[in-house]
Amino acid sequence: MKLTIALALLWLPALSAADWKPAENPLTTPWTSLVDPSRPLPEYPRPQMARKDWTNLNGLWDYAIRPQQETSAAAYDGRILVPFPVESALSGVKRPLTPEQRLWYRRTFTAPNLKGKRLLLHFGAVDWRAEVWVNGKSIGKHEGGYDPFTFDITDALKGTAPQEIVVAVWDPSDSGRQPRGKQMLNPSGIWYTAVSGIWRTVWLEPVPEQYISELSMTPDLDGRSLRLTVRSGSTGEFTAIARLGGKTVGRVSGKLNQPSVLPLSEVKPWSPDAPTLYDLDISLGSGDRVSSYFGMRKIEVRKDSAGVDRLFLNNQPQFMIGPLDQGWWPDGLYTAPTDEAIQFDIATLKKLGFNMMRKHVKVEPARYYYWCDKLGLMVWQDMPSAMAARGGGVRKGAAEDVTLAPEDAAVYERELQALVRNLANSPSVIAWVPFNEGWGQHSTNDILKLVKSWDPSRLVDAPSGWEDRGQGDMKDMHEYPGPNMYPPVPGRASVLGEFGGLATPIEGHLWIADRSWGYRQFPDRAGLEAGYEALIAKLKPLVANGLSAAVYTQTSDVESEINGLMTYDRKVVKFDAATLNRIHRELIAIGSAKTP
Repeated sequence: MKLTIALALLWLPALSAADWKPAENPLTTPWTSLVDPSRPLPEYPRPQMARKDWTNLNGLWDYAIRPQQETSAAAYDGRILVPFPVESALSGVKRPLTPEQRLWYRRTFTAPNLKGKRLLLHFGAVDWRAEVWVNGKSIGKHEGGYDPFTFDITDALKGTAPQEIVVAVWDPSDSGRQPRGKQMLNPSGIWYTAVSGIWRTVWLEPVPEQYISELSMTPDLDGRSLRLTVRSGSTGEFTAIARLGGKTVGRVSGKLNQPSVLPLSEVKPWSPDAPTLYDLDISLGSGDRVSSYFGMRKIEVRKDSAGVDRLFLNNQPQFMIGPLDQGWWPDGLYTAPTDEAIQFDIATLKKLGFNMMRKHVKVEPARYYYWCDKLGLMVWQDMPSAMAARGGGVRKGAAEDVTLAPEDAAVYERELQALVRNLANSPSVIAWVPFNEGWGQHSTNDILKLVKSWDPSRLVDAPSGWEDRGQGDMKDMHEYPGPNMYPPVPGRASVLGEFGGLATPIEGHLWIADRSWGYRQFPDRAGLEAGYEALIAKLKPLVANGLSAAVYTQTSDVESEINGLMTYDRKVVKFDAATLNRIHRELIAIGSAKTP
């Protein structure tokens, strides 16, 4: 395929940032009007491997939706605000993409003066299959809706003229077998609007010929050190310096692509109540430098003083209470409108007295986990499920896992490994959840062992709910409204992976007023709060008898589902924050009282 800048002659008249506005939408958030189309999501997108010299490519791109079989976009339909999904209001487009169509993007940029350096083009995430061209030259393809990817575009650049990027995206959505979580072309109930295309930040980064491509950091709390691997496409050495509050507390020089140990002279554990983070600076002889951070924490299943297996954080029993978090926004769908909106969600959960969340069948951008790390909220991270739609996967009571075609199993495993690799440095992420209930559940125990082999430093919980296959660090019950629990079994903690789902409609804050749905509805907020307090009261004896965690459904309303602690637009918190904080802290104290 040949694409050239000459296609510019076929564009529609340019739409300036001043002319852009969100598409019509049932709800807005407090941040909708704060989105700057000339600088959407301007923050550096990868806090654990940051460079000073970079260029954000978010903003207005040309877009076209064409039949899938067409191999180019001869003309463009208008402008789209990247990185918001094409189906979202904040994209300015709000058009569905069907599996029979392909979504095209185009923009130009000015290349920096490289002076012997290479130029990397980064995509935070594109759902689902992307192919990228620079100045008409295909520079690569990528499949996977949730993981970042990078291309070296140096050899495709052309002098000082404007450089052209073209991206083509195909997304099978719920007609395919790829991991997609709760996306549906025809959303209703617990299934939400599908998202397609670029939905995380796109950016450019000049680097030396020898540069850092990846970091692997594993805290060793008992050994008072950090296990560190600095990866690069070439051999050589690196130097790493760790600081705590500006004070140097560790230094190591090591070989690239080989494990090293960074001893620490001062160790302060990371926890929800004290989310201590260390700064880390890493440099190469080539001049490449990245800044990072890490937290020192340890998570495991151990017996308490009564001989009950519980979750332990930093060698102490730790009861975990938090919400199921879907990660949808009415204005941006998969993409939060601003970085402040992300902070708001996490800070609100902390204010309500929660110490964890279960990120439900969705993977967030790196800055989301940065704020969990910084504010102190533990995360159970789900793998986005495949075959999550009606009729797909194992159903309750099934004796056997579903059998996947080899190519489907390979896609799932590849994307699962990318999830673990990309989030493995975040101290807030303390558990992996490969399967939710029976959604695409296959080769269960083999998958659990595989994840544990990739990351033995964290807990593995699967499936969350329904058909347990006898392995994993947790035995996980789902019960609505609940609560309930499985009796603790040797070597596994008993957890309540979903319960609650209490709902009440808040007039003026509903996505679809006549189709609102919840597991158990109350007519007003007073009834809702009383119902919630009754659930927590029933949890107390379960916690005393060995329950290690409870996950309430859910952080916010999402579209027609109104089980949220907040409304979908985040404008109303349905509960009194002080009351919830108090009763949650009481639960945490009960479950964390048993000494090791």
